[in-house]
Amino acid sequence: MTAGRPGPAAGPEGPDAHGAYGTDGAFVAAVDGLADPLNDPLPGGHTSPWFRSDTVPAAEPAAPSSYVNGYAAHQGPQQPQGAPNEWYDPAGYQRDWYGPQQPSARMAAADPVSPVAPAEERAPAPVPDLQDFTAEPRTEVLARIPAEPEPEAALDPAPAPGGRAERRRAAKGRGRRRPGTVPEQQAAPAAAAPMSRVEARRAARAAKDSPAVIASRAVGEVFISLGVLMLLFVTYQLWWTNIRADQIAGKETNRIQDEWANGDRKPGVFAPGEGFAIMHIPKLDVVAPIAEGIDKEKVLDRGMIGHYGEGKLKTAMPSDKQGNFSVAGHRNTHGEPFRYINKLKPGDPIVVETRDAYYTYEMAQILPQTSPSNISVIEPIPVGSGFTKPGRYLTLTTCTPEFTSTYRLIVWGKMVDERPRSEGKPDALVG
Repeated sequence: MTAGRPGPAAGPEGPDAHGAYGTDGAFVAAVDGLADPLNDPLPGGHTSPWFRSDTVPAAEPAAPSSYVNGYAAHQGPQQPQGAPNEWYDPAGYQRDWYGPQQPSARMAAADPVSPVAPAEERAPAPVPDLQDFTAEPRTEVLARIPAEPEPEAALDPAPAPGGRAERRRAAKGRGRRRPGTVPEQQAAPAAAAPMSRVEARRAARAAKDSPAVIASRAVGEVFISLGVLMLLFVTYQLWWTNIRADQIAGKETNRIQDEWANGDRKPGVFAPGEGFAIMHIPKLDVVAPIAEGIDKEKVLDRGMIGHYGEGKLKTAMPSDKQGNFSVAGHRNTHGEPFRYINKLKPGDPIVVETRDAYYTYEMAQILPQTSPSNISVIEPIPVGSGFTKPGRYLTLTTCTPEFTSTYRLIVWGKMVDERPRSEGKPDALVG
């Protein structure tokens, strides 16, 4: 056995009979009652921030125990018997955080007779016991919990009529306009003073367009119309004429080949505009029919190559033993068969196909520019070609520069081969 704690034990006879710490629990109570300098309240104060001295009820003095009399100096202020360690005052808590509460106008209007008791006199509302949820439904228990009245300023206005979307828009629109201001849309326009008959006539004249404005509009419309017409004309010249000429030239080429195959036509004099031969320029991938004459509408504008065979401009045919077979063609628009003859080099073959034979020429010379009236370039011995004696020559003429007819571009060639159709195509067309 261990020895008992030294000192007299406390008993019913007092501390002198059994000692100050003899009673069970007396030592622990004495230690708990020691003063703590960190927890001691200020003079006249209290350790709890919610303590209200005026709310503490007067308690009857309790009979001191044996250890209280012996160690009263070591204990702090005594609490009333049966009271909690810290006094909780709901009214004081509400005053500390929200200030003195005044009854709202709506509450006063609802009950103008019964005055509102001060916070000190109102007892805290009883809170129902929520521990036992099996006794009754939770909704009924929560419904009995009293709710604190909301301040009047926090009350929302009446909900906006309509669905949820309308109420949201109404809530967003609150507070955007200052009180006392009227929107411009709702402001009534000032009534205009009635005009006299003279003023009305003057206003009508002022509203009419002046002659200068009408003239400028007419000129603008004319220019716009001319611009549209010019655009359509350019489109027609550069695009549609080529398509149409290629169609006509292709049909004429097929017609000539069909006549040769059927033997329906005999060689002789050809009528103006009648096709009688086909020209091949392998380097430029040109295959175009040759017709009699250089008429613009009947021959050249239809995508064909025209032969100088009328009047003073009459030249030889390919089958002639001597002479200059001279032809003309468009460089731009209407099929443009001579568009790139300026790219021919000496030695490039040019083949003229007739009903009876193939005549092959080699490019010999080029004249980049000359006057349209210079007809010496199509003479039997063309001037400027470098040929000095009679022979079998070829002359190609076209306009230059491109898209104009100011000058003429001349290309000369010399015959190097004549092959009957019965012997087949020449090498220039086979390769």
